[in-house]
Amino acid sequence: MRNGTKQGAVKGWAAVMAVAMVLAAHSARAAAESPRAVIQETTDAVLAVLADKGLSADQKRHKIEDIVYLHFDFETLSRLVLARNWKQLSAEQQKAFVEEFKRHLSVTYGKNVETYNNERVAITGDRAEARDDWTVKTKIVRPNADDILVDYRLRKDGGEWRVIDVVIEGVSLVANFRSQFQEIINTQGADKLIELLRDKNAKGESLKS
Repeated sequence: MRNGTKQGAVKGWAAVMAVAMVLAAHSARAAAESPRAVIQETTDAVLAVLADKGLSADQKRHKIEDIVYLHFDFETLSRLVLARNWKQLSAEQQKAFVEEFKRHLSVTYGKNVETYNNERVAITGDRAEARDDWTVKTKIVRPNADDILVDYRLRKDGGEWRVIDVVIEGVSLVANFRSQFQEIINTQGADKLIELLRDKNAKGESLKS
């Protein structure tokens, strides 16, 4: 982070944008497009939801959840977050973790939809990555505040580009959660991590609350 003000902003509205803005529901046509084109279309769609004054905060959250659940590769994300621990989980534990982690992202970031303030998104570049992944670089342009840099890493699954990581100002969503979950698994086990996520989700709280 370049300063304390920007760090606080990232924890607020920018966080929900970083996770959700790239995941708008599209037709099959979008799947055949380049990662850059997919990001452009999806950011426009989610910004339209956030800017819609006819929707309540809850309605916006539900619409964004629908968007995320359709176009985020949660199984790959879960594998990346848990790293070597993934293979130590039973099939039942893996399924439970994916579901609770998916819900937890919504709980953690969905509460910030009310703070939208006419921000817009500009794509600044893209590049090929290892494993045939692709990164699309963007910035969130905010009125009277510094831009926030957000990179999206996508991977093709069944012919469709899906997001597998989001990097905000150099901080990876995958790396951030991996650090939290690794400590819990090492000290208390995978079942405890799933239990904690389920409990926090039921209360509408983030894990660190």
